[in-house]
Amino acid sequence: MGSWLIERRLSKVGSRLKTLRSELAVIDEQLLYLGEDADDQAIRAMVAETASSSFEARSAQGNFANMTKHRLKVVEEIVDLEQRQDQLLDQMIG
Repeated sequence: MGSWLIERRLSKVGSRLKTLRSELAVIDEQLLYLGEDADDQAIRAMVAETASSSFEARSAQGNFANMTKHRLKVVEEIVDLEQRQDQLLDQMIG
């Protein structure tokens, strides 16, 4: 494979990694907020013992769980891209 093609692919992988790392930082901040909100809603649900407070607690916990799943997917994509980047660098050297 031509070195220009490898360089082009490395550039694309690098750009995507940068984007994903920025997204991961935002996700981590959101998870802090969502985790605190889920905890607060759970406490309110225990104290209030109403259907609406239970619904809000489940909703908050669901939001936290969904963001956690999204974070895992982003981390997995970062790992895959880092491996791809290593492969491309190996091709460029060898």
